[in-house]
Amino acid sequence: METSGAADRDGVDTSYKPLPPLYFAFAIIWILSAVSWTLNTHKYRHFQQPNKLQWMLASVPWIKSLQLSLSFLFWYSCYYSNVCSIWMSFGVYIMGILFQTSAFGSFFLISHGYCITCHRITLTERRSMATMGCAFYFTLVGYKASIPYFSVLLLLNYLVVFYVIFDHVSRNLIVLRDQLSFIEDEDVQAMHDAVYTKYIMFKKFQGAMHIVAVSELAILISLDNSLETFWMRLVVREWAQFFIFMYIGWIFRCQDFAPRFSVMPTWSSKGETIVPPIYSIEMDAATFKGFTSHEWHIGVPTLLNKGSVKDSVVVVIRQPHA
Repeated sequence: METSGAADRDGVDTSYKPLPPLYFAFAIIWILSAVSWTLNTHKYRHFQQPNKLQWMLASVPWIKSLQLSLSFLFWYSCYYSNVCSIWMSFGVYIMGILFQTSAFGSFFLISHGYCITCHRITLTERRSMATMGCAFYFTLVGYKASIPYFSVLLLLNYLVVFYVIFDHVSRNLIVLRDQLSFIEDEDVQAMHDAVYTKYIMFKKFQGAMHIVAVSELAILISLDNSLETFWMRLVVREWAQFFIFMYIGWIFRCQDFAPRFSVMPTWSSKGETIVPPIYSIEMDAATFKGFTSHEWHIGVPTLLNKGSVKDSVVVVIRQPHA
């Protein structure tokens, strides 16, 4: 181990002394957040679509908690017991890469509108996400291993990743604006609150991703690698990751959404956005109760087996006096 500062009697640089308590504190913070996140997701498990996204997001804090716990154990044993386990160090290395990859995977899903503007990701989008995820993972492996030129590759990877995320977020915002315009023109106020809620979600997510982009690029091009300031950079980085990810999780948390938060689909044809016609049906309580047993859902298109997109309709069911 190379050192540049004063060493204690065991030969471990004193610059590392603040690391064990810092890693322990951040591990406790992330564990408490992960537990709270998981309990909240379980509490609102009856919201099927948003809940799927939340379970995926909830896995990320657990990965981070495991990384910080391993970091604490490694530095505690290394500094106070003079036993630096290479396997524990390898675990910290792998979990750190998995955390960053899973976090950006979650950002990819949100930017594509998963569980917000669409029920599922298309096969082409899944393949594209898998390809970029693998490239991002292996680039991080090379960068963390200090392989020459991988810092440049990681920078290029970041640029591609953020371009794709911002591009899809912008598309979703355009679609939601078109839906709001259509709803206002056709005076379908029953769907306004739901669509406006999704629009605000994506606007906040867009702002959060700008902060993520700036912070990640700033960390990547940072020139200060001295041991004396390592713990300060650690504190700044960990707090930034915590607040940003918790903010994004809070935006898309499971909650009592606006009525009819169900997906309203749109399709593009020759560059133009097509919004299917919307029908509002009123029926008595007994009929409505029996209708819910069908496979239709509020705000979801009904499409014949051999029907086309143009033939589909969005069905909105409303109880009288609701």
